[in-house]
Amino acid sequence: MAPLTCEQLEELKQFDSPTIANAIELFNVRPRTEGFMDFSIKCIIPHDKPMVGYACTAKCSSRIPPTPEQNNMAMALYEKVKNAPPPCIAVIHDVDRPPVGAYWGEVQASTYKALGCAGTIIDGGVRDIDPVKELGFGYFASHVIVAHAYVHLVDYDCTVEVGGIIVKPGDLLHADKHGVVLIPPEVAPRLADACRHVQYYEEPVIQGCKARFETGISIEELKSLRAEMANRRPKFVI
Repeated sequence: MAPLTCEQLEELKQFDSPTIANAIELFNVRPRTEGFMDFSIKCIIPHDKPMVGYACTAKCSSRIPPTPEQNNMAMALYEKVKNAPPPCIAVIHDVDRPPVGAYWGEVQASTYKALGCAGTIIDGGVRDIDPVKELGFGYFASHVIVAHAYVHLVDYDCTVEVGGIIVKPGDLLHADKHGVVLIPPEVAPRLADACRHVQYYEEPVIQGCKARFETGISIEELKSLRAEMANRRPKFVI
C-alpha cells in the first residue's frame, strides 16, 4: 500500500493518540487489546504535536564491544533512514535485559534528524535530554541512562518487538505523551475522518457534563447523554 501523503500525515498530527486508538476501533480490524505499546515505553520529551511516521527498525546492544561487521551496521541504517518514506521513526529493540547503555544522545539525534527522522522509540536507554529537546526530536524510551557503554547495532531493517507489539520496517506509527499506536495500513487513508467521528460521538457526554459542573448532573440526564453518544457512534467498513 502506498505511503500517505505529507498532507495526510500532517492531518493525523491534529489528533492525540487516544483518539487515534478509538478511531481504529471503528474499523474492527483487530482486537482492542492489540496494536499499542505498553506502559514500559514512556514519552521522555513531550512535544506540542504527536510524532507520526514510518518505522525504520534495528536492534542494539551495549554489554560488549562491537565486531567490525556490527560497526558497519550504523552507516547501513543511516542509508535506510535517508531513503525511507518521510518522515521516519527509528524503532529499536535493545537486546540487553536490563539495558546497559544509551543508544540515543545528542549526536545520534542530530544525525537522524538531519536524515529525515522524526524521533525514536526504543525499549532501552536515551540521554542528553535537554539538548535533544531543543532539536525537536521525539524521544520514547523505557529508560534514561547516563552512559552509552559499548552501544552498537546487532541487526537492522528487521522485525522487532518493542513495548509488547511487533513492528516491521515501514509500519506507520502515531505517538504522543499518552503512548504509541500502530496504525493498520488498510485504515490509514480514512483514519483522520474516523477521528473526527470519534470527536463527534463523544461530544454529547463531554459537553453535557461540562455544562453541569456547577449544578451537578442527574443519572437520568447522564443516561440520555450516553444514549446519544451510542447512537452517534458509527461503524466503518474496509
